[in-house]
Amino acid sequence: MAMNPNEFDDFLEDDDAPDQVVDTRADGRLLRVPLGRIAPNLVNPRSDFGTTEQLEDFGRSLKRRQIQAVPVVTRRAYLELWPEHKGQIGNVDFVIVSGERRYRAATAVELPALECVINDGYAESRKTFLDAVVSENIDRQNFDAIEEANAVEVLVEAFGTARSVAEHYERADGWVSQRRVLLRLAPEVQELVRHQQMPLEPARKLGKLVKDHQWDVDAQFQWWEQEQKDRAAKAAQRKATRAARRSQPAGGQAAPSEPVFTAVKPAPEPATPRETPARAPALPEATAALTGTHPAGVPEPRDQGQASATTPWGHSRGLTSTTLSGADQVEPQGTGKPPAAEPPIPVRQLPTHDWEQLANIVIAELPEAALHCLTERLLEAVGVEPSSQSA
Repeated sequence: MAMNPNEFDDFLEDDDAPDQVVDTRADGRLLRVPLGRIAPNLVNPRSDFGTTEQLEDFGRSLKRRQIQAVPVVTRRAYLELWPEHKGQIGNVDFVIVSGERRYRAATAVELPALECVINDGYAESRKTFLDAVVSENIDRQNFDAIEEANAVEVLVEAFGTARSVAEHYERADGWVSQRRVLLRLAPEVQELVRHQQMPLEPARKLGKLVKDHQWDVDAQFQWWEQEQKDRAAKAAQRKATRAARRSQPAGGQAAPSEPVFTAVKPAPEPATPRETPARAPALPEATAALTGTHPAGVPEPRDQGQASATTPWGHSRGLTSTTLSGADQVEPQGTGKPPAAEPPIPVRQLPTHDWEQLANIVIAELPEAALHCLTERLLEAVGVEPSSQSA
């Protein structure tokens, strides 16, 4: 059995739902109003409506079809808010709330009339009217930065405080102050911001400086010239940094300037005891104080029969530490860690940056035959014939 409409409404428990379209506007009339009977309001903070060519293009579009009506209030309702504007708006019937660009475009192409919606509800108070004037453009971000700053300033005057404006538009307090500070700039500087020749970030920074130091227009332009130089230098630095990163190897790390070696000295074959003194010359006191080692820290000449049990030496180029015994430390017992199958061979670093200490170590470590060979190699390295030493 089919359900009748009343039973269906009861089923949805929607008896209060309207069964017809309700006009919720204060007046609700859509009229086609001649342009001569309309006037723009005098509190619109917008001043840039486009070039003549742009307005003519828009006007030709309105001739074909006007999709959006222009909200207006009656002359009487507007003058109740701003009676001082009576002589300026002239003898018209309606005042535009928002949509002045459509009015100007229609005027540019001599369009005879515009479709308007009359709503005196916009004129309940100055606050209500100004909110209607600027909110559409603010929400659509259709203002340039200076127009938006002027609009926010007008709203602050109407609402009483900046916080009230921020709360009304559900914005942070900084949203208001960031826009109002642009009005501190000189008009010539504001034009740079208006035409996007000065970004908003430095413009707001400059506005704060003008507020604090009361700079005139010349000082403001001088600051902007220096700011552009600083910004260009920072951009060049960032570009150079990116280029340097792209030039690195695929691994992402710069290649070392020179290889670092760890040379393990092989154990020498047993030989007859050397005829050199039992101890090497002691380290100079200055070197011992620098390195933190005592002259006794220089190793004794090796017993050639025990060479295989000694700790090998490693190359120390580029190191800043000259401690000879730091690498010989043994892990304390009882740590609970299983011993490694093949523990790494401890390597003591050769102090290649301290030639005196290095010479003492070499004399103490090398057998006599090796010392002669090393001497000949060193003489060749400096361009001295070994035979010249005997002369």
